[in-house]
Amino acid sequence: MTTAVVFGYGDVGIRCLATLLAQGVTVPLVVTHPDDPAEALWYGSLARFAQERDIPVYLSADAGADDLFARLTALAPDLLFSFYYRRMLPQRVLAVPRLGAYNMHGSLLPQFRGRAPVNWVCVHGATQTGASLHVMNAKPDAGALVDQMAVPILPDDTAYDVFRKVCTAAELVLSRSLSALRSGTATATPLDLAAGSYFGARRPEDGQINWSWPAVRVHNLVRAVAPPFPPARTLIAGQTLFVHRSLCVAVPPPAGLAAPALFAQDGRIYARCGDGAVLRLLEGRWGAAEQPLAALLPLLAAGPVLLAAAAPAP
Repeated sequence: MTTAVVFGYGDVGIRCLATLLAQGVTVPLVVTHPDDPAEALWYGSLARFAQERDIPVYLSADAGADDLFARLTALAPDLLFSFYYRRMLPQRVLAVPRLGAYNMHGSLLPQFRGRAPVNWVCVHGATQTGASLHVMNAKPDAGALVDQMAVPILPDDTAYDVFRKVCTAAELVLSRSLSALRSGTATATPLDLAAGSYFGARRPEDGQINWSWPAVRVHNLVRAVAPPFPPARTLIAGQTLFVHRSLCVAVPPPAGLAAPALFAQDGRIYARCGDGAVLRLLEGRWGAAEQPLAALLPLLAAGPVLLAAAAPAP
């Protein structure tokens, strides 16, 4: 019998825990975060999933708590996993399992180490990402690589679209690696961190649109923070416009229109960006009443609206 303690959260936590159980691993404890009442909960509850299967759950964002460490030591698991747990695990916790401690990260390590990898890959216009299973050590996402799987990113994929692909890749990577991990025969290749990149957490204010950017860069920002994340934003006529979806299009702007500017044609709303290229704005909300995007059409009927290069935060 192989035992494993799981630190995790959200959909990746659920799918990876389900994979462990499906392959006969005994999970005596799941450690997960209490839900944040200020956060939109668009993902599944790992706590509920575990409780439905009679697995004890420890709710805490403090992986270093003394009572938790004592409990882990008493359990003496063979393996320990972190599946999208939001905190670093202290060294004394990582030393508990006899067969090692492993993390599932949502990128192709060493690229996009750190927080919010599915958002950052879209911001940077990456054409692929994936899931990486690696040894946990003192530095975030820096331990030796056990296995990884790539998934494609299409030009109009939102971060949520990418997340769903990464979630599936994580499940497959764990499934095919688990036998070697259980037998202690898994090999791990050190990461060349100099060949990769590290990114921190994103904040809602990072979604401010700079219209002097090329259209592709604005589009990448929009899809990187499209709902369920806090969406991209700008100011139009003194009111906040949240842009949920956009599309790069080959639509000529009105003759003589300076960039950047917002304009309407045939009942559709477009933005001419800093490079002169055009985005179609497909979905969004405008103003304190969060009116649909079409509420801008009467304003634009009077003519294009010039856009600030970088609007101040609302």
